[in-house]
Amino acid sequence: MRLVYHPAGHDDDLGVALVELQAGRWRTARELLLGTGTHWALRTSRTQLLAVAAARSDVVGVWLEEEPHSYDALLMNARVSVERALRAHRQQHPQTMEFETRARREALLAARRAPHDPVPWVCLVALAQIDTRQLRQEHRMGPGEPMLPSGPWGLLYEVNQRDPYNREAYHRVLQFMLALEGPWGASLASVFDFGRSVASQRPVGSPLLLLPAYAQIEQRRQSRADPLWRRQWAQESTLDYTLTAFHYWFHKAPAGQLSVADLNLLAYALWAGHQYLEAAEVFEAMGPYAAREPWASAHDGAAGPDPGEALLLRSRAESLSYARTHRPRAGQHP
Repeated sequence: MRLVYHPAGHDDDLGVALVELQAGRWRTARELLLGTGTHWALRTSRTQLLAVAAARSDVVGVWLEEEPHSYDALLMNARVSVERALRAHRQQHPQTMEFETRARREALLAARRAPHDPVPWVCLVALAQIDTRQLRQEHRMGPGEPMLPSGPWGLLYEVNQRDPYNREAYHRVLQFMLALEGPWGASLASVFDFGRSVASQRPVGSPLLLLPAYAQIEQRRQSRADPLWRRQWAQESTLDYTLTAFHYWFHKAPAGQLSVADLNLLAYALWAGHQYLEAAEVFEAMGPYAAREPWASAHDGAAGPDPGEALLLRSRAESLSYARTHRPRAGQHP
């Protein structure tokens, strides 16, 4: 099977809008966001991926010039500015703070324009990871729970007031914790504590049930040499979170809201935890769509030009093969 690496996955409307944006045309994105309305989870994910596609051109700036009173154009302008600031930070660009200042200003402008929309506040949470020394007061607020570091908890509260358990906002906080430097740095244990604390609240249908798995992948990135790393996924404490995500996210959330990134992580976690029947079900839901992660971080150094893809294909084949021989046939009791 030929794998398709496309962030839109099964969201065909988003896929078309991404192609149009990359070609310098913004009207399809406008119609997409108009149709998305106040479906906050979908609006958050779509604007994020649209911003990634638009960040290398001025297509959103042209849209805003042509429709200066359009809130969606204003919001996308903030989204693109945040994406550019984060890229500048990752590349250690000398003008990172100028990018960050502009993005913050535009996110606040969008927040004032539409006080009910969580996305501008998600933008502000995202910018916190640039402030690795927590120089801004809103990035060093005390947490509501023990064992967690100070952070942008007030900004996260603002998101939750508008869209409880917003996926991107919590992932941005996780990234913020991993980005902290020196004495401000968060330990890997506190990253795990955060992921497990969120997942333990069990928001049925929420992809945040996978947050502990994302924390686990971060551990892999920091300990590449551990030959026994896969065994951790089969440990009871880890497996409980994985199976909770399978039963209460994968089986409960609408199929159209299952992101490519989350499906790939769940498939890996189930396969690594020897839950082959469940992994096969997730691989079947993925279809041909794949993500580079977690496979690129989880592989064990296999030979070949793309060991991450080799691991994906291997785990998929093993899971589907197991399912063919162990699934009960129609009319047969399990």
